[in-house]
Amino acid sequence: MTTLRNLALCGLLLTVALPIHAAPANPGGSSFQLEDAGPQGIDLVRGKDRITLRFVAPNVLQVHAMPAGLNTPPGIVIDPPGIHGTLSNLRVSTTADSAAVSTSDVVVTWDKHAKTLTIADAQGHTLLQTDPSALMDGHIDLQHDAADTLYGIGSYDAFEPAKNGMMRSGVQIAKAGEQGYAGAPFVWSTRGYGVLVDAVGAKFDLLAGNIQISGITRDDVSYDVMVGTPPQIFAALADLSGPPPMFPKWAMGFTNSQWGIDQPEFEAIVHGYRSRHIPIDNFTFDFDWKAWGDDNYGEFRWNATKFPDGPSGALKAAMSQLGMHMTGIMKPRIHVDTVEGRYAQEHGFWMTSRPQSMDYFSLKTVGELDFDQARVRRWFFTPALKQAFDTGIVGWWNDEADDTNSNTQFLNMQRALYDGQRAFTPIRVWSINRDFYLGAQRYAYGLWSGDIDTGFDSMASQRQRMLSAINVGEMKWGMDGGGFKGHPDDENYARWIEFGAFVPIFRVHGALGEKRQPWLYGPVAEQAAVNAIRLRYALIPYIYSYERAATAEGVGLVRPLLFDYPGDPQVRDDVDAWMFGDSLLVAPIVAKGQTSKDIYLPAGQWIDYFKGTVYQGGQTIHYGVDSKTWSDIPLFIREGAIIPTQPVMDYVGEHPVTELSVDVFPAAQASHFDYYDDDGKTYAYEHGAFFSQRLTAQRSSDGVVFGIDAPHGTFKPALKYYLVKVHGDTPRTVGTNGGTLKHYADLAELHAAKTGEGWATGSDRYGPVTWLKLAAGKVRQVTLGR
Repeated sequence: MTTLRNLALCGLLLTVALPIHAAPANPGGSSFQLEDAGPQGIDLVRGKDRITLRFVAPNVLQVHAMPAGLNTPPGIVIDPPGIHGTLSNLRVSTTADSAAVSTSDVVVTWDKHAKTLTIADAQGHTLLQTDPSALMDGHIDLQHDAADTLYGIGSYDAFEPAKNGMMRSGVQIAKAGEQGYAGAPFVWSTRGYGVLVDAVGAKFDLLAGNIQISGITRDDVSYDVMVGTPPQIFAALADLSGPPPMFPKWAMGFTNSQWGIDQPEFEAIVHGYRSRHIPIDNFTFDFDWKAWGDDNYGEFRWNATKFPDGPSGALKAAMSQLGMHMTGIMKPRIHVDTVEGRYAQEHGFWMTSRPQSMDYFSLKTVGELDFDQARVRRWFFTPALKQAFDTGIVGWWNDEADDTNSNTQFLNMQRALYDGQRAFTPIRVWSINRDFYLGAQRYAYGLWSGDIDTGFDSMASQRQRMLSAINVGEMKWGMDGGGFKGHPDDENYARWIEFGAFVPIFRVHGALGEKRQPWLYGPVAEQAAVNAIRLRYALIPYIYSYERAATAEGVGLVRPLLFDYPGDPQVRDDVDAWMFGDSLLVAPIVAKGQTSKDIYLPAGQWIDYFKGTVYQGGQTIHYGVDSKTWSDIPLFIREGAIIPTQPVMDYVGEHPVTELSVDVFPAAQASHFDYYDDDGKTYAYEHGAFFSQRLTAQRSSDGVVFGIDAPHGTFKPALKYYLVKVHGDTPRTVGTNGGTLKHYADLAELHAAKTGEGWATGSDRYGPVTWLKLAAGKVRQVTLGR
């Protein structure tokens, strides 16, 4: 998992221009002159005005226009630790007509006569052209091939139709929005480029072959062009805007939120899950947990009437014994006629654009805090809130900070909690929030899609909401499973749980009085829901490894198919299916009473996860659906897959994992999986306290080679063995590291051998299988010979 900071430069690239379908540049339209094209980049000048082009990574070009030399600090979308020094010793080529500066990935050429810039990729394909003089008027004008498909900028709120899918055209506004909206001043194309503008809010006009960006709030306009595949573009985006910190491991599991609850009911619900062995890790409280409306910091502390054992920590102790985490809602407003309200008044903490109003829940006057003020953020993690954290509220559901016409209110509200918690405790931060603007991801910021309706139509529309949010850089997305408003029928509930098991944040919620426990929806729905939850928990090692990948590489657990298949026109706006990690494609059932579903599978070989049926990709398959038990999830394994699983537990970490099962489906092309683990709780991983080991596989005419690379990190997991299941032909010989593995008659005998490595053969629903018991943490190369 390599960051851009570690990429190396290679040789000179030549520009081979492809036609850009846009009006030719006006040779007299700019008086900027080339001052220098050298190993630091390109400098253009016009009197005191200056434009610099610098590479901050081999595939990232930063363009900075400085009217009269103005040079202001980067804004909130740029991560301060990610502010790079620039690369030097670039390759330079000059002629009488042009000057070119290049890295291993990008060539930038200045046309001395036309006064235009051309940006090309490593193969010499022209991606973007621009007259940079437009920057002095505060806008960006980029020409590209009219056939390019564009993504990013914004998603959808909870109530608008999501009929435009993922592709973007016409006028698009970069904003945080309301009710589940995700936005960023960032547009990208599967053609191989992305453009990130350092701005809070901007207007994007996406015309045929032309990207025009205006409404930029910064006088010295700065933007970055990223070149590469979609994963490379998003790795660059994370490097510039900041990677998301890892959520705690328990957050990979299941969350039940509820509005309208007290301690006795809560305890009964938790025991209901545990007695039925339905896995769950988190219960999120709405207003009920707070002393909302009470004086003396009631917004920040337990409601001792509804939760009598909350303030003392006795409830936390009881829940810890059951492996249950408690998280609670937070609001951006506090009550005016209170100690804390008077303090806010005296110190100028109120948002001036929001008049004080009557709160709908307490029926008392409240004011909105202005989280854009650093002093408000420093104050917000109050002693009362620290006490609530110490006694069990270990995560934050931030609500209703998205109706202020501010792109940064929600971002800075969670920033206050993130900074406050990190200064107070080493325990990792978890949050969900109701809108998103790029930069928020740095503060352990999850997004949920707002107060959505129940029903199949609402459920179906969550797909494009999720994928569009991921397309602007929010990798941690979830929804109110079952729908917030209304009561789902039993089938809708079952299908929603199956859908939710394959999104980053797996959660259910409903309006006041609505309950979302599986046993309340009849035995058929309960069984379908429980099966989906248990499958999620079996996949925790796989899921957690992608939680790490989001931090280390910028792309997380869920991504649209176009990330992996950018050249396939069939998936350029496909929201029906998505990749769940590198190895799994999922296409949940989102229609009532469905008996069949057409599913497009991209190129390659795919295997039905549950049935073992093999499909050749590049076609749409007609998939039968069980409309009676609602028990099937269309889930497909990609050839080359490496999928670790563990025994299903009632909660994450209930038992030490000493052996992982690893399903391997070798392909002719080498594949790998970076298995990851750490303490799951703290930020020690930032200082090297993690365990990471790459698993590799490849099939050839001689058989299969499975490898385990040397581990990285100082963390020592409980893991002792990998039980690798290599699917395919039965081998005649199995050797490792120049020697042989001990052969056992069958899996039972292999299991019975408590120590040592070995192998056995047999079959399962996928056909012949070879089991390899291999020591974790050791370097191994196993050859399965035919």
